[in-house]
Amino acid sequence: MIVNWLIELFKIEKEPKRGLMSYEWVVLAYALLTLLFIFFTYTKLQSPEALIVGRLRIVAMTLALWLVYRLVPCKLTILARMAAQMALLAWWYPDTYELNRVLPNLDHIFATWEQTLIGCQPALLFSLHMPQAWFSELMNLGYSSYYPLLVVVLLYYFAYRYHEFERATFILLSSFFIYYVLFVLLPVAGPQYYYAAIGVDKVAAGVFPDVGNYFNQHTEILTSPGWDGGFFYQLVESAHDAGERPTAAFPSSHVGVTTVILLLAWHAHSRRHWLFWLVLFFFVLMFPATVYTQAHYLIDAIAGLLTGILFYYLVAWIAQKVTMPVKGPASHKNKRKSRK
Repeated sequence: MIVNWLIELFKIEKEPKRGLMSYEWVVLAYALLTLLFIFFTYTKLQSPEALIVGRLRIVAMTLALWLVYRLVPCKLTILARMAAQMALLAWWYPDTYELNRVLPNLDHIFATWEQTLIGCQPALLFSLHMPQAWFSELMNLGYSSYYPLLVVVLLYYFAYRYHEFERATFILLSSFFIYYVLFVLLPVAGPQYYYAAIGVDKVAAGVFPDVGNYFNQHTEILTSPGWDGGFFYQLVESAHDAGERPTAAFPSSHVGVTTVILLLAWHAHSRRHWLFWLVLFFFVLMFPATVYTQAHYLIDAIAGLLTGILFYYLVAWIAQKVTMPVKGPASHKNKRKSRK
């Protein structure tokens, strides 16, 4: 089986796709859109030249991978094109901070909404009411499952539903970049940054001052709540140290993208397959985990759920118009039946 899989991986395609993949066009469109934003806010940005050069490098890399595929058109080079764009999400995410910090921070508005609607700050109280080590690890497990779930679902499509692989990648990357556009336009840092900026005593008293452009120069963050001796706690802390920025709080892309992943798993094999139940388990953890770890306000998580459903069906509809999936076994069977 492994030998056959490897042969299939390196098998040259008879009818290779000539142009860029649909999801690569999404990346280029986002690069162009944010490039326009950079030009309009050039004098306010910290390092606009570096942001422009970064985008040019991504365009060059995308075209280089397309050329490699044209020279060796096989599943392996297709996989490399997808993997490269997914890996670059780690660059695009902190890039939203470089762009949105030229705008005034909005955390005081969202914290006030939270207080008005719920009567408290769940991000502050949740971990205080559930300090147990096992619960802390469960929440951090859920929060850290974000990217592994993404990899598992895409690899499943690549291995078992290759004819829909481009579509699944298009849906996921499009959803990511829609969220990134929102993060640029809505500079909300989230509780872990905002609480640190104004002081927990003010949060407890329900006082939420406007910090203006504070996060333009400050990136101090609260120590994550929970059991600091846990493996998954340390994993989340390491991720924060590596690439976290005071950005991307509303709506929660952790919840939103996990919702998209769940719907992709459902589409792959309805609700009777192990993939759906695996993703569902982590989805159930992800929603409260974003609040427990103080990464998001509760309204961020709710908005993430609603927008995740919206983005999935919107982008899936667009995918029908722009993608040309490889014919799968089912399609060939249907053709033979129609001929009879």
